[in-house]
Amino acid sequence: MARDLDEPVEAEHRFKITMSRLRKGGSRNSTPVKRIRRVSLTDRLFSHPGRLSIMYFMALIAIVTILLLMPFSTQTGEITSFPVAFFTAVSALSTCGIQVVNTNSYWSFFGQIVILFSIQLGGLGVMTFASIVALGISRRLRVSQRMLTANELGTNKLSEVKSVITVVLTITAITEAITFTLLLPELLRVNKNDAGKTLWQAIFYAVSAYNNTGFTPDTSGLHVTNWGVGLPILLSAFIGTLGFPVVLNVVQCARKRQSPKHWSLHTKLTLVTTAILVATSLVWFLVVEWHNTDLFPDDDLSMKFRRAMVAAVMPRSAGFDISWVPGVGSESKFFMSIIMFIGAGSSSTGGGIRVTTFAVIMLICGAAFTGHRDVTAFRRRIPRRIQMTAISVTTSCLSLVAVASMALMFVTDCSLGDAVFETCSAFSLGGYSVGVVSAGNPASQFILAATMIIGRLGPMTIAYSISRPLAPEPIRYPQENVIVG
Repeated sequence: MARDLDEPVEAEHRFKITMSRLRKGGSRNSTPVKRIRRVSLTDRLFSHPGRLSIMYFMALIAIVTILLLMPFSTQTGEITSFPVAFFTAVSALSTCGIQVVNTNSYWSFFGQIVILFSIQLGGLGVMTFASIVALGISRRLRVSQRMLTANELGTNKLSEVKSVITVVLTITAITEAITFTLLLPELLRVNKNDAGKTLWQAIFYAVSAYNNTGFTPDTSGLHVTNWGVGLPILLSAFIGTLGFPVVLNVVQCARKRQSPKHWSLHTKLTLVTTAILVATSLVWFLVVEWHNTDLFPDDDLSMKFRRAMVAAVMPRSAGFDISWVPGVGSESKFFMSIIMFIGAGSSSTGGGIRVTTFAVIMLICGAAFTGHRDVTAFRRRIPRRIQMTAISVTTSCLSLVAVASMALMFVTDCSLGDAVFETCSAFSLGGYSVGVVSAGNPASQFILAATMIIGRLGPMTIAYSISRPLAPEPIRYPQENVIVG
């Protein structure tokens, strides 16, 4: 397993000092060297993985916000207000896709290019992008940077980071290239043989779909009724929700001609849980919203199934075609909030608590209710540390959604259901909106922007950045039971 992010940065520093003394002819028990180099502020910041990730992400947000504030980033040449530029930058870099202005009619071609590059950088991952830059400049990575990148990509060995980055870039490029190629013929027909417009829309859709971002290059959004456009986008978005570790594991087993039995436990849990969530969502929309003309304007059965499939896959992370969302019932909005809160796969382009976290929580409940000591799945025992992490993530994220929802209710006077829906969409990077956030309400934009940042970085990254290194317990106190439930 990869080292935990809260593990021994300071310990490594002390080890280096000890080895330096030994090389100079001293011993461990000899008189300590008087002159020890002070750890500078830069060393403190860059040696802490959690803070390093936050610094990179905030720097990217600042750069993109400044670019979107430029007059040539808008169609009219006017300067965009800071809240709108900041919110758009965060939404693009976090791969969320909630918009307060229309991408096609408001932003110029330059502004749309900035948004497109932001989506791509956000989809690759903050630390993955930083590692690519570092490798291009110095051909080497800091230990702390390798630790964060390994965690972001889901690899177990620090030595594998460089090779995994290469594979991730290759998979991203291939998936987006295939999506681009499949979109070209139908978009060319839709755009009446306008080659320039078709090429731009195909590139934008390919990048936005795989990175699960709801930004669209045209005012109408996803041509969901056109299966030639909708199907490639749907498949690309679905692959993006699985996560790099799952795709890598499946590809590696396929190369070795190994059966699914050799897949890792993480891959099995992700695929099974994702299949259950998609199937449940599909049945829900077909049964509950069958007579909803906003979602199913046509009585054709095949068209209803297509639109239900889009509604089942997209809300967890993608956010395309939001025209039908305000028209669904309150029960469906609440159901979508739950699905969005669960989110996509670990180390994917989506957000939420992640499907594996949800699966572990369900397995813990199952073990507790049936009186089993061990939490198992597919004949494998899940470590206690993973169980505690799943519970901690779920609890902290529920608290975040509750606080952000109450804040939205205060600044917008919206209903509880709409506030929870909007917050879950921002946290899960789903991109769906019922109109709670608007360009005329900066407070709502800042609340959701903060939610998106936490959703993209993850609550554990924030916790690691403010926590101290793990130290052994000096005293282990006696155990005593408490009454729960």
